Amino acid sequence: MAQSTRTPGQTDSETRDSGVKITPPSSISAASPLNHLHVVMWSGGITSWATARHVIAEHGAASTVLLFADTLAEDEDLYTFNEQASAQLGAPITRVADGRDPWQVFEDKRWLGNTRIAQCSHVLKQEPCREWLTANTDPANTTLYVGIDWTETHRLPAIENGWAPWTVEAPLTRPPYRDKHQLRAEARAAGLIDPRLYGLGFAHNNCGGGCVKGGQAQWARLLKVFPARYARAEAAEVKMRALLGKDVSILRDRTGGDTKPLTLAALRKRVEEQPEQLDLFDEGGCGCFTDLASAA
Repeated sequence: MAQSTRTPGQTDSETRDSGVKITPPSSISAASPLNHLHVVMWSGGITSWATARHVIAEHGAASTVLLFADTLAEDEDLYTFNEQASAQLGAPITRVADGRDPWQVFEDKRWLGNTRIAQCSHVLKQEPCREWLTANTDPANTTLYVGIDWTETHRLPAIENGWAPWTVEAPLTRPPYRDKHQLRAEARAAGLIDPRLYGLGFAHNNCGGGCVKGGQAQWARLLKVFPARYARAEAAEVKMRALLGKDVSILRDRTGGDTKPLTLAALRKRVEEQPEQLDLFDEGGCGCFTDLASAA
C-alpha cells in the first residue's frame, strides 16, 4: 500500500503532484497534543463533504483527517472536487492507494467483481484505510465518520461492526435531514464544483461511473456518456472470462424469470437493438466504505 500522488493512467515513473495535499502520518502525530482524532472516510462524493463539514464545525480542522483511498479509476472531476473541498474545509486530504485499479485486482484475485461481490472495495478502499488507521491512530481516542445518510440507517450496525475496534458515527443520519440535491446546492454555494457524474445522472461520484456494483441502468448510462470507459470495461470483462474459463459477468439478466449472466457486450447490443428489454430501474449501488460484512 502506498501513499503517493499518482493519478489514473500514470505509471510510477510518471508520478506527479496532483495538487491534493498529502499529510504524512508522522506530521499528524507530531502536531497532536490533541486528545481525540476525527477521521472522515472521504470518498470524493457529496456526502463525504457534508460529513466532513459537520465534523470540522463540531471539532475543528486541526483534529480532523480526511482519509481518501484512491482506486486509480476515478473521474477527473473527483480530484478537482477533492482539491477545492480540502481548501474550503481547511483540512488536508490524506491519500492512500494500493497501486492497482479494480481490473488489476480482479485479475490478481481471479474473480470478476460483480453486483453481488466486489473485492475492489475491500482491497482498494477498506484495506488501505485500515492499514493507515492501524499505523497512525489509537482506537481508544479516534472516531471514524462515514457518509451514509438518514435513508440508510439500517446499514449502520454492520458498518460499526466492520470497523471495530474504532468507534463509528454517521452525522448525516441525524437531523437536520438533507438529500443529495440539497447538499450539492450547498456545496456549490460554498464555491465548489458540482462533479459532472452527478449532473450526468450517476448516483455516486466514484470509479468514473463504472462501479461493478452498479446495475444495468448505470452501465447503459456509461455507454452513452463515456463510451471509451465502457469499451475498456467490456474488454476487461472479456479478458477475465477467458482467464477464468467460465461464463461469468458483472451484470445479471432476469428477463423471463430466470437469472443468468449478462455480459457488457450483450448489454451493449441490447441497448443498440432492444432497448425495451433494459432494466432501467436497476441502478445498483456503491458501498466501498460501508459494505464490510460481505467484503472479506
